[in-house]
Amino acid sequence: MKFPLLRRHFSLLVLSALFTGASQAAAARAVTVLVLGDSLSAEYGLQRGEGWVALLQARLNRENIPAQVINASISGDTTSGGRSRLPALLAQHKPRVLVIELGGNDALRGLPLAMTQENLQAMVEAAKLAGAKVLLLGMQMPPNYGQAYGKQFADMFGTVARNKQAALVPFLLKGVADGPDALKLFQADRIHPLAAAHPTILNNVWPVLKKLLG
Repeated sequence: MKFPLLRRHFSLLVLSALFTGASQAAAARAVTVLVLGDSLSAEYGLQRGEGWVALLQARLNRENIPAQVINASISGDTTSGGRSRLPALLAQHKPRVLVIELGGNDALRGLPLAMTQENLQAMVEAAKLAGAKVLLLGMQMPPNYGQAYGKQFADMFGTVARNKQAALVPFLLKGVADGPDALKLFQADRIHPLAAAHPTILNNVWPVLKKLLG
């Protein structure tokens, strides 16, 4: 009378082992997306899970795309900071795609555009040398920085993308910072978007990133 129970128990063990093996195999096939950014990607002023990077992981999961997102963003970071941190991150995570969201703090601090461009180019080169595809997220400065400077800053991202053959989202905050009621989508500092704006930010990134994931 005990044999049927033993057989059923054995079958459950086999099924459990198969399920575990399949899960481990799926995890092994998952690719890594590394996001290297500043406060716009680090959920500054938001609850955990409300930022566009967390929303990206949720969308990948919903669409059954085997990818893991590593958010290496730090509030206040500059391109110099990202450049110094990148080699260790590449070695540790071995990403399929590197998303670079840096440069805004360089401009806010009045750092030379030439230095910012050099840092961005160096990061793209390092990532490609490590076997990663690169997506640059462009930024624009408020009008009070001057029309000439604003154009040079915005154009810099496209220049780096063309020169180094990286993918580009021209303006990360399109539909957020350039609308008629833009202030309603920002926190009190008028720099960091509210949680309600982050789905729009993700929608700006998603089409280009999805192509890089194949």
